[in-house]
Amino acid sequence: MSRVDTTAVRPAPGPRPGPVHGAERGSVRESVSLTDQVVLDASRPLWITHLRPDPRRLTLAVVSIARLRERGPHDLAALRARYLTAAETEQAATLRAPRRRVEWLAGRLALKHAVSAHGRRHWGLAREPRTVEVRAVSGGLQGGRPVVDAPVEVGLTHSGDFAVAVCGPHAVGVDLEHDRPMPPTLARLLDEECDPRAPSADARRLAAMPATLRWTCKEAVLKYYGFGLRIDAGEVALTGWLPDGRFTWRPGGGLLRHAPVAETRRPAGWAGVVADHHLALVERPPGG
Repeated sequence: MSRVDTTAVRPAPGPRPGPVHGAERGSVRESVSLTDQVVLDASRPLWITHLRPDPRRLTLAVVSIARLRERGPHDLAALRARYLTAAETEQAATLRAPRRRVEWLAGRLALKHAVSAHGRRHWGLAREPRTVEVRAVSGGLQGGRPVVDAPVEVGLTHSGDFAVAVCGPHAVGVDLEHDRPMPPTLARLLDEECDPRAPSADARRLAAMPATLRWTCKEAVLKYYGFGLRIDAGEVALTGWLPDGRFTWRPGGGLLRHAPVAETRRPAGWAGVVADHHLALVERPPGG
């Protein structure tokens, strides 16, 4: 492969931990801001990091769709031949729109590199990215959710020039949206959920959160459960946004009816703006 390759990956600058709230390391109250840990740079073909704090055991990979768009048909065909399994190659052949083919390939590369890097870091396994097979759940409310042939859960999102994949030992939801105006009707609906005069400082801060970021939070929650927008985003009611980036929310009855019965604790969420993009990450809470 010419530009996106394991040999092209250099260790990312050491992530700087944000403020820690709570007492012991790994406690439920511990939280570390992710803003300084995620790099969105369209000039970088591939960027990988292991998110702090270490107990969360999450690996994040970013592939530049912009760089892939610069490649000619021959280079893209070589990438597919090198990194895709037979089943993935068959699926890629069904995608007719050139833009969609590039985005799909970027997502597969991000997932494969995330799983490979996660295995090296946490299992001591030297598994090449090309050997990781990515499939999708077929049918049902979780139809389309990506899964891999490794004992990990994965999340995937695309927006603008980037595909972002997250990999870890527990369920994870991630969503990325480029900074752009929301449709007026949707922006009004999102604003109706917020009260700028709320007694809680966290709720007032939520009212000041960009509408696109609020939408990103809702999508990340729904992706955590594998539903995506098959469940109405109104089933995720945001309730607050903390100074360190964590956001709080409560589920609606429709979401509770479909969520796994074993899910006894509400997933933890983080949201922030990175390089003109709105990013939200949802994961199982520590100790959950």
